[in-house]
Amino acid sequence: MSFRIHQHNPAEAVEQAFFRIQQERMADVPLLNSALAVEAIDFQRWQGHWLGMLVTPWCMSLLLLPGSAQTWVSTGENKRRFVKFPAGDFAFLGSVEVELGEFQSCSLFSPMDQFPAQAEASMTARAALIGLLTDRKASATLPGEKKVADQPSLSRRRFFALR
Repeated sequence: MSFRIHQHNPAEAVEQAFFRIQQERMADVPLLNSALAVEAIDFQRWQGHWLGMLVTPWCMSLLLLPGSAQTWVSTGENKRRFVKFPAGDFAFLGSVEVELGEFQSCSLFSPMDQFPAQAEASMTARAALIGLLTDRKASATLPGEKKVADQPSLSRRRFFALR
């Protein structure tokens, strides 16, 4: 499968793609949270690729887009692969959209009815991204706290249970 390499931050293209999806595929879906809008959050380089959060009225997902042909692992549409982050291993699903080419996503919330406004959803997305990229083993302990040496890596469920 051929894929598009994103030389520059793809946040604007992500928003365009998911706004189009909202208009074309999600328009009559009852689970949409009308208080929320499509927003690409904190896209940044990560291991040569682009990683960021996506908030939509129907889901919140991590997105991974190719930034380098040499290290991109193509999955194909609707195929899953696990990606290792400091917080643990997370399952990503391959997708393709006209505006983006191939990308991979990991859904964190769906539906989005627990978010009363865009600000809460955006703050949660930012906190989730920070948590994902934070090595819990390497993080500082408080005085008197015991550091756990061999904690298992976090699943998505355990990651959000820690909030």
